[in-house]
This record gives sequence, structure tokens and C-alpha cells, in this order.
Amino acid sequence: MVESLGEALPREMARVRDEVLPAYDAVGAPGLLAARMMRLALDRAAKAIAEGDVAAMVRSFEELKGFAT
Repeated sequence: MVESLGEALPREMARVRDEVLPAYDAVGAPGLLAARMMRLALDRAAKAIAEGDVAAMVRSFEELKGFAT
């Protein structure tokens, strides 16, 4: 089954928000910069969705995929 960007991006946003970001927050000071970068990336992704900007949605999806625990 092929997943659309409209399905994949919110799923990736949830993964970063619910799984990856808490791990960096738990580290404390050493994880602050990465956590801030993730929050900014999530904000950009939400804006892209709200504006229907497909190019920005693709960029956001790729950016969010780069965050790992």
C-alpha cells in the first residue's frame, strides 16, 4: 500500500513528538539543542500542512525522518 504525504507527514510528526523528543528532553542540558531543532521542525511541518504547501511538506517530512533516538 502506498502512503500519501498527507498520511505520512502527520505520522512522522507524531513519531518525533511522542518518541524522539521525549528522549532528548530526558537527557537534560546535553539534549537541549537537538530538542529545540525538533520543535522548530515540527512547527515548520504544521505550518506547511496548514498552508497546503506541498513542497514545504516534503522538506519537513525528510527533515523529520532524520531525527532518531
